[in-house]
Amino acid sequence: MSSFQNNLNEKVIPIVMKFVNLKGVLALKDGILYTLPLTLVGSIFLLLAQLPYQPLNDWLAVTLGAGWTDPLWKAYGATFNIIALMGTIGIAYTYAKNEGYEPLSAGVISFVVFVLTTSSSVITKSGETVGDVIPTAWCGGKGMVTAIIIGLIVGAVYSWFMKRNITIKMPAGVPQGVANSFAALIPGAVIIVGATVLYSVFNWGLHTTLIEWIYKVIQTPLQGMTDSIGGVLFMGFAIPFLWWFGVHGSTIVSGVMSSVLTSNTLDNAAIVTSGKELTIANGAHIVTQQFLDQFMTVTGAGMTIGLVAAMLAFSKSAQCKQLGKLAIVPAIFNINEPVTFGTPIVMNPFMALPFIITPMLSGIILYFAIATGIVPPFGGVMVPWTTPPVISGLLVGGVRTAILQFLVLVMSFFIYLPFFKKLDNINYKNEQAAQRGNGVSA
Repeated sequence: MSSFQNNLNEKVIPIVMKFVNLKGVLALKDGILYTLPLTLVGSIFLLLAQLPYQPLNDWLAVTLGAGWTDPLWKAYGATFNIIALMGTIGIAYTYAKNEGYEPLSAGVISFVVFVLTTSSSVITKSGETVGDVIPTAWCGGKGMVTAIIIGLIVGAVYSWFMKRNITIKMPAGVPQGVANSFAALIPGAVIIVGATVLYSVFNWGLHTTLIEWIYKVIQTPLQGMTDSIGGVLFMGFAIPFLWWFGVHGSTIVSGVMSSVLTSNTLDNAAIVTSGKELTIANGAHIVTQQFLDQFMTVTGAGMTIGLVAAMLAFSKSAQCKQLGKLAIVPAIFNINEPVTFGTPIVMNPFMALPFIITPMLSGIILYFAIATGIVPPFGGVMVPWTTPPVISGLLVGGVRTAILQFLVLVMSFFIYLPFFKKLDNINYKNEQAAQRGNGVSA
């Protein structure tokens, strides 16, 4: 065991930590969180606009008029349809902030670059071209990968200029806001000129825009890769694997993957808002943000509520009994640090297998349940991460989804049970030995 842990400490952990602490990874995982309030608030309006109980919908339509949902759809569009814009601002902002520079200017420049490299016209249903617009079709899920790329590049270039003092410096006594604005002039001018050249190359050379090219060449293949059993297995493995090292795997993997998963979610929402049935045949994605949140990290990474339930039901050792009592309430609200570090699961080779295999099996079950029509694909409704299981399943997918969520949580109990019993026996024997030793001492 000592040799194994030494190898981890010397070889594996430094590699994991080096990746986790990359400037781009930090900026991405923290910057993308600025879109979270938009998706959660927008989900409320989406849920209200398409209530799951049709008789109530019919009654409201008769009482309030056929267009009673128009304001709700407007609010939904005002949140979900700009998450790429907010994402690119947040990522550049976070990158500059982490580097110790005034961050808002970086976020504003990133916003300008995103708009600059996007088409400024749209074609209406009648075939008419309308100019001087910002097309929301590319500011939501379809623009997420572009938002990430632009946010990281702008944040890095802006910080490079600041680090080398290639800025306009104002004399002492000038208000800080004015000084910050002038300091951003040179990096802002260089970045915007570069973006203008890039726009010209794509517009005249490739007859497209940067965002459309990235969507076709990079984002669509990425969405296809995540929307597969391979993508499910990768996420199911990576999150608990990183957590096992004591690294917040949920934050790292979600930070990297959430842009693509959110794009899948928004594609599904677009099917719903178009009036089509949300089915695989109509182009619905299987793997979305809700897929990860409600079936692979529900009750925490590793789906550890199964372990907590085993502690409550079968503990012989005082340690496991007490830990089960302390951990059950947080587990219901998807917080599992007490059991992760208290068992411990972190750096414990004996608990690695159930911790990793449980979310992977849950993902496989859900993937084929959606693919075969047992449960429907997820639409655009998302819930706060602290929403208790089964309730969250009901809100994001309906009764069948809630039932399946309950069943995989039951599965987690039986996966953890044999490993827990072995661990509990070890703890119990150690406690008995300690008591005997204390008795002899006395």
